[in-house]
Amino acid sequence: MKILVTGGAGFIGGNFVHHMVKKYPEDQIINLDLLTYAGNLETLKPVEDKPNYKFVRGDIADRDFVMDLFDKERPDYVVNFAAESHVDRSITDPGVFVRTNVMGTQVLLDASKEYGVKRYHQVSTDEVYGDLPLDRPDLFFHEDTPLHTSSPYSSSKASADLFVLAYERTYGLPVTISRCSNNYGPYHFPEKLIPLIISRALADEKLPVYGKGENVRDWLHVSDHCEAIDLIIHKGKPGEVYNVGGHNEKTNLEVVKTILKALHKPESLIEFVTDRPGHDLRYAIDPTKLETELGWKPKYTFETGIRQTIDWYLENREWWENIISGEYANYFEKMYGEDLSE
Repeated sequence: MKILVTGGAGFIGGNFVHHMVKKYPEDQIINLDLLTYAGNLETLKPVEDKPNYKFVRGDIADRDFVMDLFDKERPDYVVNFAAESHVDRSITDPGVFVRTNVMGTQVLLDASKEYGVKRYHQVSTDEVYGDLPLDRPDLFFHEDTPLHTSSPYSSSKASADLFVLAYERTYGLPVTISRCSNNYGPYHFPEKLIPLIISRALADEKLPVYGKGENVRDWLHVSDHCEAIDLIIHKGKPGEVYNVGGHNEKTNLEVVKTILKALHKPESLIEFVTDRPGHDLRYAIDPTKLETELGWKPKYTFETGIRQTIDWYLENREWWENIISGEYANYFEKMYGEDLSE
């Protein structure tokens, strides 16, 4: 079995590659990544010499390249993590998000249709549902919740989801979609909330928190997410959407204070900053469908997961310090003899 993982040098994709290479030694895992700013081959160091792992650098929106790759490799499964994913960046430059998240997905769908892929899986986000009010804790996102996007990022992901479902209905392509809540865990790029707070707190730097820190997110450990996707691509029903949530709703301020307490750092480091435009209030996923139909259950509570995550960042300082310094971008050149800046 050949499994093409796109965006496998990113945070969730990289963790998924680790998971699949280790769990399925008889399968060939092909990692396709363009290595834009958040792609980091140092994340793949533990698997780069494994016989069932292969890295290919390329752009999912480059139709000729993708078609040539599919013709050469003939993947059985495609799992698409490749995406621009930072909301703030999408507000600054929406066009990049349309190209990668929408056009890139459509190219992958065409290639999957052309070469008879057995399962195409789209990794999406709960942000396609919009947000929920803070004063209604009884409300949750379900798979049939209408799409109601807030940012250029979530709009691009919702558009991609609709293309995926259209290819199933129009062409009979066997597809599945997973929509996850906020992930955290090892190898998370330091611009995101949890690794940003950990790295800055360790340096005794000010910790920027949007607004009053009241926005609520449901936190999902990345290894639980990888287990869910593994289940969906092997046992999920074609044409279906599955929500993946961690049952761990926390305000941003609660998350920051939890990290500070674990690191024995003062709350005086917190600095409230002007809120993000259109900032979603609350995300909360109901993963009942995934739990009842496929038997998935998260292994981590937020308390056990955040402790594991903090410990990982303490034990792997070189990984994230290389990112902060920019040194990580040179790893591709060291490994493959090419300049990443081209």
